[in-house]
Amino acid sequence: MSGTGGAPAKRRVPQQVRSRDRVARVLEAAGELVVANGVEQVNTRVIASAADIPVASLYQYFADKDEILLALVERDLAEMDAQVATDLGELQLLSVRTLVETTMRAYVKVYRRRPAFVVIWLRGRTNAAINHFCRGHNRRVAEELFEFARSTGLVAEPATTLHAQLAVEVADRIFQIAFEDSLEGHPQIIDEGIGVVTSYLETHATPEGIQGVARP
Repeated sequence: MSGTGGAPAKRRVPQQVRSRDRVARVLEAAGELVVANGVEQVNTRVIASAADIPVASLYQYFADKDEILLALVERDLAEMDAQVATDLGELQLLSVRTLVETTMRAYVKVYRRRPAFVVIWLRGRTNAAINHFCRGHNRRVAEELFEFARSTGLVAEPATTLHAQLAVEVADRIFQIAFEDSLEGHPQIIDEGIGVVTSYLETHATPEGIQGVARP
């Protein structure tokens, strides 16, 4: 892990194929530069040059570097949402453990495909707009996963979305640690993190949530 807290920034949306291609090239170039050189070393002129477009064309779609970075984060989080939905859709046994493991490993898949997100968010968090967007996304993810778990009988009645929100924030911090020194993520930290989040949420689970139930 839209509500208002995680709503994408309002910017010009390209309509023509050529314009969409330019925006995609800008994002890809920015992502590669961020991974290679770090966020602080990247600017709009460097990005435009790497994307092979005039800097004036870049400014048609993005006001500054921060807007480009936010667009990268929005793109990558959308990819994570899609990966989570796909992987959860393939689950045959539903339990707190399978939900946590499937969700967290889906995120890891995208982190490895989109290393710029690791650099911008997991290693950065200095951009206020990105921080606002990502925290809003975390809240939305927590709410959606909680509702899914409750609707399938995995969550005990006293549990609230607060417990899911805490679990998502803990998972987010675990990812920070796991990807601190490696763009692939430290496998043992990821495994241990899945266990930590699972153990916490199982304290708010029904017996079915712990034992697992076959998907209808």
